[in-house]
Amino acid sequence: MKMSSTVLVAIVAAALGAYSYSLLAPAKVGPAEHSEPRKPNDHVEQDEHGADRIRISDVKLAAAGVTLAEAASATLTDTLAFNGILRANQEAVVQVTPRFPGLAKSILKRIGDKVSKDDLLAAIESNQSLTVYELKAPIAGTIIERQISLGEYVSEQKPAFVVADLSTIWVDLSIYRQDLRRVHLNDEVLIDPDDGRGEIKGTISYMAPIGSSETQTALARVVLQNPDGRLRPGLFVTARLILAARNVAVAVRRSAIQTLESRTIVFVREDGDKIEARPVELGDSDPRHVEIKAGLSAGEHYVAENSFVVKAEMGKGEAEHD
Repeated sequence: MKMSSTVLVAIVAAALGAYSYSLLAPAKVGPAEHSEPRKPNDHVEQDEHGADRIRISDVKLAAAGVTLAEAASATLTDTLAFNGILRANQEAVVQVTPRFPGLAKSILKRIGDKVSKDDLLAAIESNQSLTVYELKAPIAGTIIERQISLGEYVSEQKPAFVVADLSTIWVDLSIYRQDLRRVHLNDEVLIDPDDGRGEIKGTISYMAPIGSSETQTALARVVLQNPDGRLRPGLFVTARLILAARNVAVAVRRSAIQTLESRTIVFVREDGDKIEARPVELGDSDPRHVEIKAGLSAGEHYVAENSFVVKAEMGKGEAEHD
């Protein structure tokens, strides 16, 4: 009887183990059953030329920060690059100093206020006569400094306000000694304020006759119009001096070029919802554009910015497909 109980327990344990294994094991798919269909966005296919293509919507591209551009002709340039800083035009900056020492009885303008010529800035009570006289703006411009406060003693030894006409701005560029021989008065330069609004053309109007012993650079200056206040003194900029230029029929941005399976490619938009990894032949280039000698035609749309996102998406699709 004891032996029979032992056998019975063993049989029950084996049955329970088999049942547990059947719950953990993956279910078999019969001939009429299919797994969940693969999403088209994750499927890499090939066109008639063997180039990889992936389906991906405009919404998904935009969410990833991917930017499309149109392949077009471009002017490739040989340039020198410089760093610079924006400064107020010192020929249009005026310090407003009290005529007599005294107390600031009222202050009407603050830093950043725009003023017209003869606008009232402050009223000062003279220490000598105890009469109040007016401090006025000598030019039209913007208040960029204010050195007095209400009730403060002011002196004719220190400016109370600084007014600057910011309708023109100086761009002071630092030219390294090895590049000085290639930079001349009236040379055209392209100034990039790095604000997303593109470069501004200007010409070199002044070159300093002396250099800086600390930086071993010399100053070259460009004067730019600033009607809308886009250029703000104190901010850094970059500049390019055009040395030579050549036109090419088809070019893309440098950020568009990728390598995939040892091939140089550009991701091209096709059929509305597909991106193709198009093999291309490169030509000349400059810091911004690359010539396309074969593989892409003018007018086709390609991934210009964040192309690495599309490359990663295509690689993920291939892995899932395998």
